[in-house]
Amino acid sequence: MLAMRRLALYHLETLLWIARLGTFRAAAERLNTTQPAISARVREMEERLGVALFRKEGRGMVLTARGRELVRDCEPLWAGFERALLRASDFAGATGIVRVGSGEIAAATCLPGFVHAVEQELPGVALEIEIDLTARMLQQLQAGTSDLVFLAGPVASPGLVTAPIGSVGLVWAASPATARAGGFARPLPVWSLPANSPIHGVMRETLAERGIAPRAIGTCNNVRMLVEILIGGEGAAVLPEPMVRGELAAGTLVEVLPRPKRKLRFEAAIRAREQDPLILELFRRASALRIAS
Repeated sequence: MLAMRRLALYHLETLLWIARLGTFRAAAERLNTTQPAISARVREMEERLGVALFRKEGRGMVLTARGRELVRDCEPLWAGFERALLRASDFAGATGIVRVGSGEIAAATCLPGFVHAVEQELPGVALEIEIDLTARMLQQLQAGTSDLVFLAGPVASPGLVTAPIGSVGLVWAASPATARAGGFARPLPVWSLPANSPIHGVMRETLAERGIAPRAIGTCNNVRMLVEILIGGEGAAVLPEPMVRGELAAGTLVEVLPRPKRKLRFEAAIRAREQDPLILELFRRASALRIAS
């Protein structure tokens, strides 16, 4: 108890964020301070406790055995402390920065409503949103550089907790000129999202099932750019129906093959070891979202 009285709450918060994110630099960014300030806090903790919490390894710092023990003992206590305060105010006083990753399709459908609700109900919470592909978002989530992600699923990982938020249908689209010229009756270039996208897998499945040999397969990591490529060129692509609904209605794109039976599923995900009550609350809210098919 004497040692605990010598430490301020910000000391423990600093220690836990270093442990979660892995570096002093990442903890400094998360706590909106500088790396030297984080280093100073660590020195203060070590001096007051009389033990080394970190040791130098290569160019970085890693937790000592005593440091790991302190993190293990304090993490549930800290999470409970934060949770009690936030629940007492029904999360109305929640503050902080939450890093959100989203795929392009989720960003165009359910994400705006989610952001608006957070702005209205949790005005002290700032969201940092990055649009990316599923594989990269998973890496960032597992590395701790993202807190909550919306991605194409299903995702199976023991390190993640996921919640389904709906699915969307897919269409094979091309320009009207491409369709009039015979469509897939002749070798066509095919465009797709990159190989690590589920849509790429659907594209490959369809071509194999129908015995279609494309003239070439090009990739682009942006659905809107793919749409522009199709409108201005002679290729075809399998795309999420909500993202091309306007073009199909206007006739600037047309369907050139039957719609794939397989739909694109979406999930919200956080780390399984996540204990930050604010992130857990945002995940609970995200789990109630629905992407319309």
